Amino acid sequence: MTTTTTPQAARTTAAGRLGALTRAELVLLVRNRTALFVSLLMPLLMIGSIRAGLDRVGLEGTGMSLVEAAMTGGVGMVLVIVVYLNLVPAYVARREELVLKRLRTGEATDTEILTGTALPSVAITLVQCVIMVGAAVAFLGVRAPQRPELLVAGVLLGVVLLGALAAYTSTLTRTVESAQLTTMPLFFVTAFGSGLFVPLEVLPERVEAVCALLPVTGVVTLVRAGWLGGADTGDLVRAGATALVWTAVAVFAVRRRFRWEPRH
Repeated sequence: MTTTTTPQAARTTAAGRLGALTRAELVLLVRNRTALFVSLLMPLLMIGSIRAGLDRVGLEGTGMSLVEAAMTGGVGMVLVIVVYLNLVPAYVARREELVLKRLRTGEATDTEILTGTALPSVAITLVQCVIMVGAAVAFLGVRAPQRPELLVAGVLLGVVLLGALAAYTSTLTRTVESAQLTTMPLFFVTAFGSGLFVPLEVLPERVEAVCALLPVTGVVTLVRAGWLGGADTGDLVRAGATALVWTAVAVFAVRRRFRWEPRH
């Protein structure tokens, strides 16, 4: 008597699922000219605005030149624009088109779905940061990163934090068009309160103390300390702790409140 066996359906791996989601999201990103503009050109325009604004600010006592302040603020601006401003409408669009709901019926986990949607923006962010640092050192006379490990840690922590904040902001956003409004509060608070346009060192002491507690301030502090050096251990510990706390809060909020189905 012979027995026959039927092959089991091949199961996908986490890496394979993430790769498929990332490729699909990348195709959608390339087709979306507005998203491409936000990702590739808007950060460069904002760096020009940062430098123009710093012309009116005295940087004496900050230990930074005009170009150094603009370029380190530019890294933070890339994180905010390419990760946060780009991902909020992406999550909203996928939700309203029932893409997220359909993906949850397959093998992909919730974390894989959210991560796969974010990976193209994350990749663009990392490439832009590398190019920005290299170009600033090679052509603008900016000193090479003094503590590269802090610079890398700040950028990676910023990616996770702003990705989580984008996912949470999408729960407050009804349509792709309204994302232009729901993202503005965090964008403006970060741009003017977290040291992107104006280094915190030039602000009054009480204002600086309040701004130090904002979500992205810790990330910007780590980026500047990693690139330019000069920060003491206490400041770095506080910056890292602030960024980690905000990241934990954002991830917890996403796990509890993220919407997978269209809002009615």
